[in-house]
This record gives sequence, structure tokens and C-alpha cells, in this order.
Amino acid sequence: MNARRLIASWPVLRQLAGPDRLGLGEAVRSDRTAALEARTETADRLVQSICPYCAVGCGQRIYVKDDKVVQVEGDPDSPVSRGRLCPKGSATKELVTGPSREFRVKYRRPHATDWEDLSLDRAMDMIADRVIATRAATWDGPNRRTLGIASLGGATLDNEENYLMKKLYTALGAVQVENQARI
Repeated sequence: MNARRLIASWPVLRQLAGPDRLGLGEAVRSDRTAALEARTETADRLVQSICPYCAVGCGQRIYVKDDKVVQVEGDPDSPVSRGRLCPKGSATKELVTGPSREFRVKYRRPHATDWEDLSLDRAMDMIADRVIATRAATWDGPNRRTLGIASLGGATLDNEENYLMKKLYTALGAVQVENQARI
């Protein structure tokens, strides 16, 4: 290819010299970009969800192919976010597909220096056993409460989740319950 032809093929020159002066169409298209296909078009199904990062509750569209997440985008039908996501919300796909995602619970025994892997079932059983033991050991019968269990909910929980946690802890007799799900 001669130099004149090479220079004429540059997208900036095509944009300035052609009818697509804003660079929104053919001026910026190449053979490679013409062959690309959006991940949303190859998805088997669309799942609507809520961003897990903060208490705002932005709507997300999760595109799934062969039971694997292929794309996460903002949901334009969401009255909260109207299709927009912050940088953390935009990176949600990495949360479920990233190579550093953990599929087991990490646990460090008291006075240990190393972490060990536990199954989720084992970890849930350990938590339940400790809640039952703490409640039994610190139960204040006349006042029908325990001061041995407390909860501080984080900003990743929305108001509905914090409401359910408050109901759970109240049923357990805990009186020290707070959250920071503030929008």
C-alpha cells in the first residue's frame, strides 16, 4: 500500500474529509470493529438485579450465556439509577467472574497465624452454634434480652435488608442493632 493510500485510510482523515464529521459512524469503522459483536447480543437471557456495593440500590441488567455472566450494565428502567452505574457498579462483572473470587470461606482460628478454607455449610453451622451459645450464656431473663449479641449493618445493605436483620436480631433478644443504610 502506498503512503497516500495509507494516510487516506486513517480514521481522523476520513472523519474530517467525509460526511461523518462527528465520528459517529463510518468514519471510525474499521474491518475489525465491523466484525465485533456486543456481548449483550450473544446472551441467552437477561436477569434484572440490584448493585451490591452500596445502599443506593442501582438497577442492573445481568446478561447470561451458558449460565455465566457475560455483561453487566445499568438498567434504564430503574427509577433509582435510570441506567447509570458508578465505577464500582460498572465493575460488578469482575465480582462474579474475576480470577481472584473466593468460593470458600476463609477462617482463622483463635491465636492462629494462618487462614484455612472451610465450606460454606461448615461456616454457617459454626456461626449458628456461636449465636446459640452466646444467647444462652448472656440471656437476661427478667428483661427478655441479651447484651452479648450486637449488629452494625454496613452501607452495602439496603433498608429492606437492614429491616429483616433488625427483625432477626430482635427475635434473638439483641437490643444493640444499628445500620448505616442511608441514601
